[in-house]
Amino acid sequence: MTTRSIRLPRTQRLGLACVALAAALCLGTAAPAHAAEPAWVTASNAHTRRLLEAQGAFTPEFAANQGLPQFDGKTLDLGPGVVARGIAAWENMAKTLRQRLAAERDPNVRQDLQILLGRTEHDLAGSRLNARLMLNWTDAPHAVFDGISSLLDDQVPAARRAKALELLQRYTGLAPGSTALTALARARFEESRQAHRAGPVKAQVEQAIANVPTYAGGIRALFDKFKITGPAADAALAAMDSQFNAYAAWQQRAVLPLARSDFRMPPALYAHALREAGIDIAPEVLIQRAQSSYLEVRAAMEALAPQVVQARGLQPGDYRSVIRQLKRDTIPDDRLVAHYTDINSKLEAIIRRERIVTLPERPMGMRLASAAESAAQPAPHMQAPPLVSNTGQRGSFVLPVSTPTAAPGEAYDDFNFPAVTWTLSAHEGRPGHELQFSAMVERGVSLARALYAFNSVNAEGWALYAEAEAMPHEPLEGQLLALQMRLLRAGRAMLDPMLNLGLISIDDARRLLTDEVLLSPGMARQEIERYTFRMPGQAGAYFYGYQRILQLRAETELALGKRFDRLAFNDFLLDQGMLPPDLLAQAVREKFVPGRKVGN
Repeated sequence: MTTRSIRLPRTQRLGLACVALAAALCLGTAAPAHAAEPAWVTASNAHTRRLLEAQGAFTPEFAANQGLPQFDGKTLDLGPGVVARGIAAWENMAKTLRQRLAAERDPNVRQDLQILLGRTEHDLAGSRLNARLMLNWTDAPHAVFDGISSLLDDQVPAARRAKALELLQRYTGLAPGSTALTALARARFEESRQAHRAGPVKAQVEQAIANVPTYAGGIRALFDKFKITGPAADAALAAMDSQFNAYAAWQQRAVLPLARSDFRMPPALYAHALREAGIDIAPEVLIQRAQSSYLEVRAAMEALAPQVVQARGLQPGDYRSVIRQLKRDTIPDDRLVAHYTDINSKLEAIIRRERIVTLPERPMGMRLASAAESAAQPAPHMQAPPLVSNTGQRGSFVLPVSTPTAAPGEAYDDFNFPAVTWTLSAHEGRPGHELQFSAMVERGVSLARALYAFNSVNAEGWALYAEAEAMPHEPLEGQLLALQMRLLRAGRAMLDPMLNLGLISIDDARRLLTDEVLLSPGMARQEIERYTFRMPGQAGAYFYGYQRILQLRAETELALGKRFDRLAFNDFLLDQGMLPPDLLAQAVREKFVPGRKVGN
């Protein structure tokens, strides 16, 4: 999974192509080498920067995180009338983009303008839906933690990190002309109260309240790490603690009574969420495809399990028994980074030997998540590097080892044993997300394709495809766990729409995840939270994106026959940036296939 985000109420999510997925890695220090930028990329980037700057007026933390330092120290707009102001601004931007598209003649720039316009119109539609159907609730402490942690990062230059105190002062209302974010969030919630609007999910609000001390502690830990001290820092941190606690009490008193026990979104909003993730088929069709794949993958696991038993000297049993035995070989937390680093080195040797994809000549980074990061994002993820004005920052594979609000008996055992490290490293590291995002920075794709074409289907589809490319060359137990993760992705593509369409209960979905997919109770809980309130509609994107790439791969192999070259094909896919599946297929058909047919 990829991530990097400022958490916003749904009514505030205007133009957040990358933010909508929320999530994100660490790579090195040298500035990436770039080829000379094509003229069309320069022209396209000028259009994208205007959109990004317009977005920064409402979500400056996002713009700053993408590499625009002029937004450092500025905070999320939750001022009066922000929803109407945002909708008006995006209507004007859509009008401007249509005018630019009509005047543009370069086909590449036109394609990027279509991407920008499509994203703007999509987010505008979502904002209108949310304004009409939902109460305007914000997890303000989470938003503050995301904003501070984006700035207080080892790869952010010291001059920019110096803005962190100013940022916290603005969040807490201590800076001249500012108002505390918690006060603004309360006001926007209260003014949105209308009987026909739905509240947030009760479990989501309860979790937000429980996470308040974790977010406050995470911010204090970052101030300590970067030695932000003195009376002004003490005053800002004290104000933060007081405001966070008061906000939690207010949520308990005012928000929870209006929260809904039924997690299902209004149908129009769920359909919008699917499109936001990049899923362009009906949820019923997605369920049918995923069900067939689920049974096929489970059968493959049953066939492979006896071979793993023989190779590892385990007790005979079905795939469930074999995975449970493999999980007993626990890697201590203080050895996880070293173990994953070693596995990634072995994967890189495989990738080069098998000519899977071209790799950079530099190491990949990986780290464990802090408690606050685990609360914000409880799943393994790639922390993506800035895609604008990147001066050498790299992405990082971030691994949570626990969740701060986990109940007794919900400890993770899903990512800390040797057999699973192969496929998880292939997904988050190389040849997966780390390579995917590094390629966008280092190969010079346009900002429109890096930022605004981004969705879960084109991001997670590549990462699951990367797992499949590496899987045949892994040890047998690694292959079994790769199939387990593929079973999970098919399960997600079934369960997310089934839950949101009322076709399965939460208890039955949880039983499938724990008894069939073999997730820990803690991991199963965060999966259910993903489908029901963290990111409903997103979870099916892994399966759907993977299927689209497989179909394109099969079509291309058939078209080229013996001329097909896997290395060239995979490199070409990465060179396109985050193109949606239809545009990616068009590029392969119009550029890659003809080029190989003439003798490349």
